[in-house]
Amino acid sequence: MDSISLHILSPEGTLIRKKVSSVTLPGVQGPFTVLKGHAALMSALEKGPISYVSEGKAHSLAIESGFAKVADNQVIVCAEQ
Repeated sequence: MDSISLHILSPEGTLIRKKVSSVTLPGVQGPFTVLKGHAALMSALEKGPISYVSEGKAHSLAIESGFAKVADNQVIVCAEQ
């Protein structure tokens, strides 16, 4: 399976740590989707859902704000809920 590592952190601790096939983030310039092999980037996030697919099932987590770093098939999110 082509997967990427998704880590979502909050001030309270780790919210999610999973292998996923895709993740869609609420960027301040609009939502964007990350797949395996995505170019490296950093983005501010606004209020909205982080949606991801893990083991063929869709999941979602609402955030208030945050930042995301994408590099080397990893997505690391620091978010406020």
